[in-house]
Amino acid sequence: MNNHTNDKTAATATAWTGILLRRCMQIVALGLLVGTVCFFMARFLPGDMATRIAAGRYGYDLVNNAAADAVRAELGLDRPMWLALLQWWGQIARFDLGTSLVTGNAVWREVAHQLGATVDLAVASMLIAVTAGLPLGIWSGLHPGGWIDRLTLASAVVLRAIPSFLLAVLLMVLVAVQLGALPVAGDDHAGSLLLPALTLGLGLAAGLARVTRAAMREAAASPSYEFARTKGLSGRQALVRHGLRQAATPVVAYLGVQAVFLVEGAVVVETLFAWPGIGHALVHAVFGRDVPMIQGTALCMGGVFVTFNLLVDAACLALDPRRRTGSTA
Repeated sequence: MNNHTNDKTAATATAWTGILLRRCMQIVALGLLVGTVCFFMARFLPGDMATRIAAGRYGYDLVNNAAADAVRAELGLDRPMWLALLQWWGQIARFDLGTSLVTGNAVWREVAHQLGATVDLAVASMLIAVTAGLPLGIWSGLHPGGWIDRLTLASAVVLRAIPSFLLAVLLMVLVAVQLGALPVAGDDHAGSLLLPALTLGLGLAAGLARVTRAAMREAAASPSYEFARTKGLSGRQALVRHGLRQAATPVVAYLGVQAVFLVEGAVVVETLFAWPGIGHALVHAVFGRDVPMIQGTALCMGGVFVTFNLLVDAACLALDPRRRTGSTA
């Protein structure tokens, strides 16, 4: 018995070690790739970089050639690009994201402040998706062909087809302007988070409901679920003890894939709703040619994506013991 327990513990530790190593390698590779791409994109955007940075510092009305030249000399923008890129790689090796070219503040300090707002938005969006998508998906899987199943399918098709920016505008007009129930934008009101969270959460809930339906139908058709019913368990007992656990793994894996949806949607939604998160900061950094801020925010978004996937891997490992030994039987 002890040998069996030790084998299970060793298998679990091995699985965890493999997951952590893969994710750490992903973070390093993603950081170097994203930072380098952002560096070249910012350098090759049209317009003079020094003028854009000076405009971000002093305002467009106060920018002239002298101000742009002063910024160029101060930041060394006339140096070769390869030299500036090597300098940034050296900073990353020292875990230093540099300073903002516009505000002069440390990038990590600004990114840390903005990350909190983005995490709030992501968590609220996920709660909306889970609260709406899971019950509808479970019911549709247990009652296929019913009116709730058909309504869920139609809603999923519509919501997944609507771009996030269009859904955001519709919610602004209907809820904020017409009804006056919530503020249109900003973060100085208790309900300011709800509209951007709905914009991201509704599309995610639509897809989650369909994935949950398919997983629930497969779980309800499994031998263990049918055996639970034949030995006298009620439908609710069989669902809680057997069905939900079997259906949970593909649902959790889907949420991990949809982390991309949250990361991509945050850029658009935060900008539209003036939510002070990472996406909103990235857009302003692009307009101001603030290369360290662009790299810092992009690195942060990539890190959030990898971290979220690490949590999903951990949840799948806990739900499915076969992953601990690599067995598929």
